[in-house]
Amino acid sequence: MLYFIGLGLGDAQDITVKGLDIVKKCDKVFLEHYTSILTCGQEALEKFYGKPLLLADRDLVEQGAEQILNAAKEQDVAFLVVGDPFGATTHMDLLLRAQELEIPTQTVHNASIMNAIGACGLQLYQFGETVSIPFWTDTWKPESFYEKIISNSERGLHTLCLLDIKVKEQSEENLIKGRKIYDPPRFMTTQQAANQLIETVKRRKLESLPTPVDEKVQCIAVARIGSETQKMVTRCLDEMQFIDMGPPLHSLVIVGRLHPLEMDALKMHALPY
Repeated sequence: MLYFIGLGLGDAQDITVKGLDIVKKCDKVFLEHYTSILTCGQEALEKFYGKPLLLADRDLVEQGAEQILNAAKEQDVAFLVVGDPFGATTHMDLLLRAQELEIPTQTVHNASIMNAIGACGLQLYQFGETVSIPFWTDTWKPESFYEKIISNSERGLHTLCLLDIKVKEQSEENLIKGRKIYDPPRFMTTQQAANQLIETVKRRKLESLPTPVDEKVQCIAVARIGSETQKMVTRCLDEMQFIDMGPPLHSLVIVGRLHPLEMDALKMHALPY
């Protein structure tokens, strides 16, 4: 049996009662460790669950999934995911592969950034397509996320921007040379995301391209949502690049057309801090 269990967004105690009961009975417990993180860390999870956790990085889940699937053929196996199990498409791929192998599966859902973002005061049904903002490099600066923000904005919809994280990543040099040396974990901040968006806007203006979403668009920076240190700040995009939101994880919301109730709610995050 293969169980997909959501852990929620805060700490070890955010797992559901059903999810915890399943984890305690499983023979093996894998912790997905590349699409998101919990602020409490692996040791705290192991202590609370009473189980050792096997870290499942991107390589294991996407290329070596047989290790998980083969174990689930004979044993009860839990696959733990921060947030909800299907917040990332790679986990659906794992479920489909399990079904092809006729491995029984069960899912225990939990809160994710996709619904918890409602805590910022914006109405969930007023959000458009969610976008991901990747870390830029000197030679790779994709801007497809900006086009989607424009599309949402033209319909008056808000945009949730999920910010890149890099866990167990190799530099280009180490990758080419086949050296198993990994860079320190990196988590994009709302400041970095704002900087990349502003650079996109400036470039498009220089090239006389449409820039309906510019430096003055209203944004909400969100940090560590669901935790005791949750923080939210509302500012224009050009001000957001100077706002330090503290430790990860961060998300950024580009605000669309506001309902009067949403306007009142945003005042909560516009206070001095």
